[in-house]
Amino acid sequence: MKPLSQAAADQFSTIQFLLTDMDETLTHQGRLSAETYTALEKLQTSGIHVVPVTAAPAGWCDQMARMWPVDGVIAENGGLFLQRSPDGLGVDRQFWHPPEHIEHVREQLKSIAGVVEKMAPDAQQADDQVFRLTSLAYRRTDNDADHRIVDVLRQAGANATINNLWVLGWLGDYDKLTMSLRVLANAYGVNAETAHEVVAYSGDSANDAPMFEFFKHTAGVSTVIDCLPQLPIPPQWITHGPGGPGFVEFSNAILRSASTNARDASER
Repeated sequence: MKPLSQAAADQFSTIQFLLTDMDETLTHQGRLSAETYTALEKLQTSGIHVVPVTAAPAGWCDQMARMWPVDGVIAENGGLFLQRSPDGLGVDRQFWHPPEHIEHVREQLKSIAGVVEKMAPDAQQADDQVFRLTSLAYRRTDNDADHRIVDVLRQAGANATINNLWVLGWLGDYDKLTMSLRVLANAYGVNAETAHEVVAYSGDSANDAPMFEFFKHTAGVSTVIDCLPQLPIPPQWITHGPGGPGFVEFSNAILRSASTNARDASER
C-alpha cells in the first residue's frame, strides 16, 4: 500500500469505471461535501462511469440514483442495483434475487431478526432498517457485542459482515464484488477479465475486502488503516485525507491520468 501522491501521472489511464464505497469514503463524519459532489460530477462529465457500492439501505440509494451525478447505485452490500430510468423521472431496480423470491426473502429476514432479538437481546436494529429491502442492519456498539450479532446471524442462516457503521445480515450468495461484476456485465457488457483492468475502486472498511482483492486499481481513504487487520489484501494506494477529501484525491488522480492519456494521444 503506497501513498497515492506517489502514483505516476498515467497510473490510471485505463480506467473507465470508478466504483466506490459511500459511508466515510464519499462522506466524512456523515456529511457529503460540495467538493466531493463536484468530483462525482467531473468524473461523469469526463466519461468515467461512477457507481457507489454501499451497504446503505435501498431508501437512501433510491435518492442517490435519482439525483446524484452517478450511473447507478449498488445498495445493501449487493442486494440490489438502482439506476435512473431512461426518462430521468424514476428508478429501475434490479435485485440479486429473482423478483418472485423477494417477498420470501423478506419473510426469512424477519424470522432471522426474531432469532437475533432472542439470542442477542441487546442488539438494536439500525435506525435506517425501515428503508431496507434485502438486508438486516444493527447498530455497532463494541467489538464483542458486534461479533456476537454476527455469530447469531450466521447461526440463523444469514451471511454477515461488519462495516464502519453497521453489523449487516443478508440472504444470498453475494457481496459487493459479485453484484458489481453482475452489474458490469449486464448493464455495460464488461466481463470480469476486462473489469480487472478498467475499473477502479475506493473504500475504507472490512466489507470492501472482496473489492480490494479483485480489482487492480484500488485506493483506501486514510482511515482504511484502522481495518487493515481484517483485509487479506490491502488497497494498492492510500490517500492522505479521510472520507470525502480522500475520494477527491483519488478522483483527481484518475482525471489527471485521463487528461495525460488524451494529451499523449493528440501528440502522436
